[in-house]
Amino acid sequence: MALKSFIEVHPDSHFPIQNLPYGVFKPQPGSSPRPGVAIGDYVLDLSEIASAALFNGPLLNNSDCFHQPNLNKFVSLGRPAWKEARATLQKLLSATEPTLRDNATLREKSLVPMSRVELLLPVQIGDYTDFFSSLHHTKNCGLIFRGPQNPVLENWYHLPVAYHGRASSVVISGTDIVRPRGQAHPTPGSPPYFGPSRKLDFELEMATIVGPGNDLGKPVDINNAADHIFGVVLMNDWSARDIQAWEYIPLGPFLGKNFGTTISPWIVTLEALEPFACEAPKQDPPPLPYLTEKVSKNYDVSLEVHIKPAEHEKPSVVTRSNLKHLYWTLTQQLAHHTINGCNLRPGDLLGTGTISGPEQESRGCLLELTWNGQNTLSLNGVDRKFLEDGDEVTFTGYCKGDGYTIGFGKCSGRIIPSAP
Repeated sequence: MALKSFIEVHPDSHFPIQNLPYGVFKPQPGSSPRPGVAIGDYVLDLSEIASAALFNGPLLNNSDCFHQPNLNKFVSLGRPAWKEARATLQKLLSATEPTLRDNATLREKSLVPMSRVELLLPVQIGDYTDFFSSLHHTKNCGLIFRGPQNPVLENWYHLPVAYHGRASSVVISGTDIVRPRGQAHPTPGSPPYFGPSRKLDFELEMATIVGPGNDLGKPVDINNAADHIFGVVLMNDWSARDIQAWEYIPLGPFLGKNFGTTISPWIVTLEALEPFACEAPKQDPPPLPYLTEKVSKNYDVSLEVHIKPAEHEKPSVVTRSNLKHLYWTLTQQLAHHTINGCNLRPGDLLGTGTISGPEQESRGCLLELTWNGQNTLSLNGVDRKFLEDGDEVTFTGYCKGDGYTIGFGKCSGRIIPSAP
């Protein structure tokens, strides 16, 4: 018999009892931030559940991890504690369990309508790394910038390429993004152009939230890497293509990337995604032993990108892709990050890089969709090469189960004009 909650959850809801993603919220404007899980159209206040002494398992009994303003302490506890919390919450929210269902006072205090809350960044992000793990995206970028002779550089097939991003500009879904200014390629005989980016783009990504992390000098074994991943969020790593193209040689992205990165508010755990695990693509050449997994898997997460111009009421779908298209897995990314002894910490953010599929309509950014502005994209009659001021970009992601949906909510942001 399928697990069912006493809270009515629509079949299309992203947040059934099989999901229970974690976030941080304020129930009212003046409230302090506190952890919660999403269930249907409600947020379950975990500080109230903890205060009622309902986290009574051996690992969470008397813990203050749900009385924190973020999830860092909880994610640092590791997989046994995460599994204990999930089992407790699924039992409390199930249709057959009276503890919360029949306690009107506790229900009133702990179940807050989603429409009323303010959602915040779920973790304090100390560090942020962005990978480049989609073969289709890598090939397309290589074709655009280097041509067909050598679209994918040799090192890419041997290691998960990445760069260090800027944690301070990671923002929660719904935050406006100011169009960045910077230098771009000079025209012949002229100095570099300076001004607002003319090639502002989205990047369809997902990102892992690091759990316990590792000590400095002690790499994470590839076959234990999943124990260091608390869960996954949607991520839009906005990109100013013109600024990036001029600055990135020889040290890589800087001002073209660090002005804003948007993540969705709900962290979907690996336990919730496990029913949707699928075999990862065959890697050729085989990876080095430290990247060779006993079980190499991705997750079947359908992804969509919608763009709504300011003058339109309805958004247009511009991309449909899937997390399963990644060449380098989430666990390979994490293990490689630590192989030199680098220490990851609870709450660190590891982006996948743009997730593109094999079809033209599954390309994960405008750079690919318009082939660097050579073509135009029609949004219900409005043409776009890159993003214009007022455009709102929204990502969604979900997995379809038997009678339920595991979803991530929305990851959205609107472009506003550059500061004068």
